[in-house]
Amino acid sequence: MQEVPQESQALETLSETVQERTKPPRHSEEPDRSMKVIVGLGNPGDRYRNTRHNVGFMCVDLLSRRWNIDLKERRAKAILGRGRFQEREVVLAKPRTFMNRSGDAISYLVARFGVKPSDIVVIYDEMDLPLGKLRIRPGGSPAGHNGIRSIIGELRTQEFPRVRVGIGHPDNQGGQVSHVLNRFQGEEATEIANVIQRVAEAVDCILGENITIAMNRFN
Repeated sequence: MQEVPQESQALETLSETVQERTKPPRHSEEPDRSMKVIVGLGNPGDRYRNTRHNVGFMCVDLLSRRWNIDLKERRAKAILGRGRFQEREVVLAKPRTFMNRSGDAISYLVARFGVKPSDIVVIYDEMDLPLGKLRIRPGGSPAGHNGIRSIIGELRTQEFPRVRVGIGHPDNQGGQVSHVLNRFQGEEATEIANVIQRVAEAVDCILGENITIAMNRFN
């Protein structure tokens, strides 16, 4: 049998190595394109429109305009709209159950759309943050917020993404209820309009990239 020259074997090995290195990279997993449900917390009715406690509603209203998703479906537990953001199906929702029963609306949305808690993004007001500040978190305790406490009680988990929107503390002690139920005035109204725009950009980032990038960029 004729022996293959060593130089020829070396060239074949080099060629195989080059071909292997030039193969397109393998992706370990497909990008997450699961449905996302974006819920803004607040109280229904004209009495509570544009109050501090309804910042979540204001953010969802802006996302509705930004993504061209009409909030036209009125159910007993929530007003909602369905559409798409980039390649992902999304639901925008505003509970009709009042803040302290927000969990009832979330349970309805989970059952109807078959989503996991991690597929829900909850937007809500936070007195422990200065006016205009944002905090994005993948989960955590309610930290005194009755709407989040209700959601955790219904879902039986704290692990769902949330966007906290700072509304600041009241000037006087014991005025928390009147503070959250009052409307923004003057410079506050301008500042909250700016932060609602940032919330919309943050939600774009959460859905279009991921929550870690959004936390680094907006917190």
